[in-house]
Amino acid sequence: MNLKKMLKFAACGAMIAAVALSAGCGGGEKKADQKVLKVGMECAYAPYNWSQTSADGGAVQIAGSKEFAYGYDVIIAKKLADSMGAKLEVHKIEWDGLPPAVVSGKIDAAIAGMSITSKRKETVDFTLPYYYADVVALVKKGTPQAEAKSVADLKGAVATSQINTIWYDQIDQVPEVKKLPAIDNVPGMIVALKSGKANLIVTDIPTARAAEFANPELTMLTFAEGKGFKTSPEDVEIGIAVKKGNKQLVDAMNKVLGGMTKADHDKIMAEAIKKQPLAQ
Repeated sequence: MNLKKMLKFAACGAMIAAVALSAGCGGGEKKADQKVLKVGMECAYAPYNWSQTSADGGAVQIAGSKEFAYGYDVIIAKKLADSMGAKLEVHKIEWDGLPPAVVSGKIDAAIAGMSITSKRKETVDFTLPYYYADVVALVKKGTPQAEAKSVADLKGAVATSQINTIWYDQIDQVPEVKKLPAIDNVPGMIVALKSGKANLIVTDIPTARAAEFANPELTMLTFAEGKGFKTSPEDVEIGIAVKKGNKQLVDAMNKVLGGMTKADHDKIMAEAIKKQPLAQ
């Protein structure tokens, strides 16, 4: 090959390289700069989270769906994403699938009304609590259970709750209880109670308040100190599950959560209860 041809090929190669580099940098920078916070939740656990058909009220579109998610968890998730300068991406995942989704990296975090238990800490890390949820009884009005003044007074009740929750374990505190199999989700729990399949649901205050707000025939029972369900801190502390070792994300979230008070939590939860679809 003569010198003239060599120079020609070299010039062409330089031009191709320059075009490729320019195209790669332009697209790569745009993608790299776009931070996304992938959050998983059931989108069926009002007032913590639910799905709706529009973006009304500030709802966020569910990834891969035409539906939108909203509720206490979404409000918190939006605050966290905004603080990080990230776009919030909500993924609808069944309750039992949330921890595995965190572990596998499918989502960055599960913000789903999840209690911070020792067992869960074996597979995921948790942030500071973003809510404190006391355990209560949910019953139908006009039933013997509705007259109960203590957990002991619920003796012999037919009870159930959601699968893999501390609520289901709390049922054992009811004397001579007839414990039904656990139910997959909160809507299923409410159906069991309203249909008469069960006459007692053990749950937390936000879930019970949302249920009675949307279903006038139901009522939440709260008992005097020492007469209610016996719980430990890990039973009522609700946290955000993150992949083990992701200290950077936990610290970033804790920076926001640590500045929130119980009054902040209660205000946001009250808003969520009023906005849940069944309450409209």
